[in-house]
Amino acid sequence: MVSAERRRPVVVLYERIADAIHAGVYPPGSTLPSEPRLAAELGVSRPALREALLLLQEDGLLTVRRGVGRTVNDRPPRRGFEHLRPLEELLGAGAPVSVRALLRTVEEPTDFTTQHLLAPARAELRFWESLVATEGTASALSQEWAAPDPVLREAHRRFAEALDTDPGRTSMLAVLAGASRGVTLTGHSAVTATLVGARRGEQLGRPADTPAVLVTQVVRAGDVPVLAAKHMLPTGAPALPFLQSN
Repeated sequence: MVSAERRRPVVVLYERIADAIHAGVYPPGSTLPSEPRLAAELGVSRPALREALLLLQEDGLLTVRRGVGRTVNDRPPRRGFEHLRPLEELLGAGAPVSVRALLRTVEEPTDFTTQHLLAPARAELRFWESLVATEGTASALSQEWAAPDPVLREAHRRFAEALDTDPGRTSMLAVLAGASRGVTLTGHSAVTATLVGARRGEQLGRPADTPAVLVTQVVRAGDVPVLAAKHMLPTGAPALPFLQSN
């Protein structure tokens, strides 16, 4: 299983400020406090704060105005993927892509699934581990969990039934997308930098110290989380496209 990933302090700080912006603590058009004041409020050093603010500016959440300071953009870009699409579609982009099932099983909740699927202790969760290959080369390792069957059958019965009949050549998200005609799905994703590690490196055919991007994803049917996933993309994988707007 994948343990919690270690993130750089500046990334954590970036997310704290971004979350505050999206939550309205710093509303659109407002000016952030001065660096000394903001650093004191957040309990961080000014160099770390300055680096996080620069990243927020590069990502379109903040604008620097001479004589005014840093202001929150009127329409900051939404976080995560703009459209829910299976990873194999995003990575394929016209190239041959395949999904190979490494594991299809049932397991008890982990900290990750307890947090994101609200799964009670000793619940049984379907777990899929898959290797996504583009043009014959391993490009991503996906781990996906579905909510407990009683929750699925209440919130999205067609998804629960489709999981029973899948032949193992697609991702769980692809099954969910195919079973969701007429069902409103929403998702949230987060992206962090990490290393593949020994076990995942063996599965991906890469050294353990290979840099990688880890994408965590939660998908809801209505207000109910029905799928949670972790996608590991090592250096050399095809670019993962994002749609952003301002």
